[in-house]
Amino acid sequence: MMQYQGNLGGDFGKLHTPVQVGVGAHITRYLSPTFDLSLLGNYQNYYHYIQDVAPNYYNLTAKTAMFDLGLKLKLNNGKILKEDFFLQPYLMGGGGFFVANSSGNYTTASGNPYNPVAGSFSNQVRRAEVFGLAGIRFRVSPALAIDVQTSQHYPFTEGFDNLGGPNNKLNDRFLVHSVGLTLALGKAKDTDGDGVPDRKDKCPDTPTGVKVDENGCPLDTDGDGVADYQDKCPDVKGLATLQGCPDADGDGVADADDKCPGTPAGVKVDASGCPLDSDGDGVSDDKDKCPDTPAGTKVDANGCPEKKGPSDQTQYINFDFDKAEPQPSSAPKLEQMAQIMNEYPDYSLSIAGHADNKGSDEYNVRLSYERAESARKYLLDKGVSADRIEARGYGEAKPIADNSTEEGRAQNRRVDFDPFLTGETNPAETKYGPAPAKPAAKAVRKSTKKKRTRKATSAKRK
Repeated sequence: MMQYQGNLGGDFGKLHTPVQVGVGAHITRYLSPTFDLSLLGNYQNYYHYIQDVAPNYYNLTAKTAMFDLGLKLKLNNGKILKEDFFLQPYLMGGGGFFVANSSGNYTTASGNPYNPVAGSFSNQVRRAEVFGLAGIRFRVSPALAIDVQTSQHYPFTEGFDNLGGPNNKLNDRFLVHSVGLTLALGKAKDTDGDGVPDRKDKCPDTPTGVKVDENGCPLDTDGDGVADYQDKCPDVKGLATLQGCPDADGDGVADADDKCPGTPAGVKVDASGCPLDSDGDGVSDDKDKCPDTPAGTKVDANGCPEKKGPSDQTQYINFDFDKAEPQPSSAPKLEQMAQIMNEYPDYSLSIAGHADNKGSDEYNVRLSYERAESARKYLLDKGVSADRIEARGYGEAKPIADNSTEEGRAQNRRVDFDPFLTGETNPAETKYGPAPAKPAAKAVRKSTKKKRTRKATSAKRK
């Protein structure tokens, strides 16, 4: 439907305008989510009758056609409204060509002409025009929509009504109201064949067969930025560098492949996620104080070559009956023990004294302590530090031979020497347990025989 506004007045703003149906068509080309380019054309019959001052009247009829090119601004561009929202407002502006064949009569009731012109007229108008348009589209489906729109056309002419306005201004103009159907023709280009047209596809090069979202981008179920088809761990957030798999300790090896998942931060690891051990000595580089140890070398906890220590075999010296001083024959062993202790400053020495079963338990404990102390004194005199020697006595409680024979008792009158790495457990405690407390009284010599009478208690001494 068309409405006119000019020197004869007009229909703008009037609801009683006679409805005369016209036809129109448009072709639109998608440019972007915000803009389209449209080519429009319409044909319209028009009739206008106005009674001036009774009984004068005039009427105007015309056949019009408009052909225009316009740029459409879409509000459903994904920023204001979603592109597929069912209400799609738009604005358009542009220009084109206006064609009209108009005729009219200006007469009195008696049929005589009256001012401002005499009688009837007939004109042909061919002029350029500009136009503006506002509309709203109701989306029925991806291929079908209903458009409701109004446009105003200004064709730069006074010839439509054959009357010039003040100063002959070109003020003939028109409103065109329309309702129509819009059909999507052809098939939208979809280069990667993912079902999302290129104009909406934010990932236009998706590989064939890959599932995509509404934007044409590969699905990313866990939202880690790695597409599912490239994600080896599609249900768990991970790192792009590990093809979407997590790395809890941050060592660059995916958790699923990490044989040492708790590696401290910053420690270099191998392909299995375990700390590097460059020299293969079993101590990782981050803890290895000697990282270039030759292959096959035995190392300590710090990765350094083990220092050769003293023999772990217990050494003994023996004592005469009821004596706390070592036998003269024990001097070489004592000298050897002093050399060992001076050669290995990282070691301490356990000295455990013992006695045979002659005499009381208390006496024998005291005597065993004295034997251990005499051996300790010898080593101190040889330069061994006191804090590296632990001396204790066990009395007759820990024999190594049969106390019922003289030979066995001679073996049991002894002192054990056991070197051990300083800081470790004393070997004597491991073998014998805690030592009894040292008696306060000085040891009294014991008899070689069992007591028979009170008079014989101290008859014989050894």
